[in-house]
Amino acid sequence: MLKHFLCIASFVFLINATAQDTTHNSHINTPLIYTSDTAQQKISGRKNSAEQISKPYVILISADGFRADFTELYEAKKLAALSAQGVRGKYMIPSYPSVTFPNHYSIATGLYPSHHGLVDNSYIDVSTGSFYNMGNKKMVAEGKWYGGNPLWVLAEKQKMISASFYWVASEADIQGIRPTYYYIYNEKIDIATRIKAVKDWLSLPEADRPHLITFYFPDVDHDAHNFGPDDLRVKKSVQFVDSSINALQESLASLHLPINYIFVSDHGMAKVDNENTKPLPSSIDTAYFTIPWGDTQLHLYAKDKTKIESTYNALKKDTSITVYKLDETPAYWHHKTTDDRYNRLGDIIITPHFPKVFNLSPRKTSLGKHGFDNHMTEMRASFMAWGPAFKKGLTIDGFENVNVYPLVAHILGLTIDEKNIDGKLEVLKPILKK
Repeated sequence: MLKHFLCIASFVFLINATAQDTTHNSHINTPLIYTSDTAQQKISGRKNSAEQISKPYVILISADGFRADFTELYEAKKLAALSAQGVRGKYMIPSYPSVTFPNHYSIATGLYPSHHGLVDNSYIDVSTGSFYNMGNKKMVAEGKWYGGNPLWVLAEKQKMISASFYWVASEADIQGIRPTYYYIYNEKIDIATRIKAVKDWLSLPEADRPHLITFYFPDVDHDAHNFGPDDLRVKKSVQFVDSSINALQESLASLHLPINYIFVSDHGMAKVDNENTKPLPSSIDTAYFTIPWGDTQLHLYAKDKTKIESTYNALKKDTSITVYKLDETPAYWHHKTTDDRYNRLGDIIITPHFPKVFNLSPRKTSLGKHGFDNHMTEMRASFMAWGPAFKKGLTIDGFENVNVYPLVAHILGLTIDEKNIDGKLEVLKPILKK
C-alpha cells in the first residue's frame, strides 16, 4: 500500500555488484507511494446470502506501530474505557519479522509469514527470481504474492459481503477476489470522510451491507519512526487514533447493529542508535549474493550456492551481528527450511544487536525502528475488543497475532479448517460470551 501502508516506507532496493544510492530514510518523497485515486472501488453483482444477513458485524481496526504500552503511556483514554467494557490483551506477539506487511497479513490469514508467503516488506521469490517490493503499487495488487485465505476472501467465498478502508493485500486480486467495497491506499482522505464511509456501508440494505470491515491508521507508525517512540508527537498521533475510534463507534451507535470492534496493531517500536549504524558487512561479496533492503535484518540470497558456507563462516566472526542459516533460527520465528513454503527466505539471515541497525544508504536513518525479534518487549503489539460478542472487564495474557483470524471467523460464523492455519480458536475463545 504504500508510503506506509504500513510501516517503514522506502525505496526498497537490491544490493548487488552494481548497487546504486537509494533514498531509503523514513517516509520522505517516495514517488511510488501516493495515489490520486480516492474513489471507492466496488465489485458489482454480490449480495449477502440469506444465511449471512442475520450474522453479527466485525470492524477490525489496526493502528500501525501502536505499541502495547502506548495506551497508558500516551493517555489513550477512550480506548482504555472502551476496552474496559470488553477485553484487553496485556500485549499481542507479532510474527517474525516484526514489520508491517507480514504482520498485517498474518492477522488477516492466521498464518505465519513463512506460511503465507509475505516473508518481509521486500524479498525475493527464489523460484521465479522475482522481487517483491512493498513500495510498488502495481506489484502489491497482484494476488500471486499472497497465500492463505484472508478474512475478506473467506467471507466473500461464503457469500458474506466485506469492505476495507485499507489493509495489507486488500487491493490485491487474491484468488481473483477482492472485498466488495474497498479503497486504494492513500493518505488524502480525512478521518471524517472515512468514518462516514463506514457508516454509509452499514446503512445499506441488508443484502448489500458488509459484515466484515477492515480499517487502518498509519499515524503512530509515521511519527514513531521519524521522531522515536518517546517523542511527544507520538503522543499526539496516539490520541488522534484514540479520538477517531471513539468517534467511529459513536457515529455507528445510532444504527443499533450488533457491531463488534477489534483493535490491534501490527508491531511495536523501539528507539535505536541511528548515529552509529552498521554498513553492509565487508565479508559479503555482492557478486555472489543479492540482498533486499533491510535495517533490522538482512536476507542474503545466494547467486552461487557454493559461496554460502564460506560467507557464513566469515560473518560468524563479526560479534556485532547474529548470523543464521535457516535451520539455526529460533523455533518461534518459524523460519526453518521446512517452514519456507514459498521458497522466499534468504539462504543466510543476519540481524544486528539492538540498538544497532543496518543502514545501507548514505542518508541518515530514522530514530524509531521495528523488525527486531518478535519476543522483544518493545516489539509487542496491542489488542482490545468490545461489543456484544465479548465478555466485559476481562484482561488476558499475551498471545500470538495469528489467533485473531479464527476469532473473527468464529464471530462471523464463517467456516474455516484450523488444520490449514497456525492460529487456534481455543486461544481466544474464552474471551467470548459464548
